Amino acid sequence: MQDKIILDTTCGSRTIWFNKNHPNVLYCDKRNVLYTGIWKSNNGNSERSCVINPDIQCDFTNLPFNDNTFKLVVFDPPHLQKVGETAWLAKKYGKLGENWKQMLHDGFQECMRVLDNEGVLIFKWNEFDIPAADVWNAIGRRPLFGHHSGKNSKTFWACYMKGIK
Repeated sequence: MQDKIILDTTCGSRTIWFNKNHPNVLYCDKRNVLYTGIWKSNNGNSERSCVINPDIQCDFTNLPFNDNTFKLVVFDPPHLQKVGETAWLAKKYGKLGENWKQMLHDGFQECMRVLDNEGVLIFKWNEFDIPAADVWNAIGRRPLFGHHSGKNSKTFWACYMKGIK
């Protein structure tokens, strides 16, 4: 695993990746599960499956890597707070607890810790339940730049660089 220069701390089912098995990426998640079932969709009921199979199972608030290890870190933490435990979106993306501010703060600190000097952190956030500004306050730092995208422009892509505030 030493040859991996990119870390995805919250890979889930790797939906953001064009190559879901990129040779330079180490995929991590605290879950290792296969969900298959019937959930309602826009077209009625349909069977869906979600495979979460990380290279390393770990919590992004306590990463098992040395300081300054990766050139690029991807951080796409759970963003939903007001969703049922059995909902499809909760299964696919996870769910935030009451301590979400501390969890995101700690996760961000861990991402920065494992970044190489002058490494880059890509942070993805969906503002469905919590505005990005509240997240920046929780982690204590605003991004260098970012971009809203997706349906209703609720997804925010942000870029940080270690050593630059």
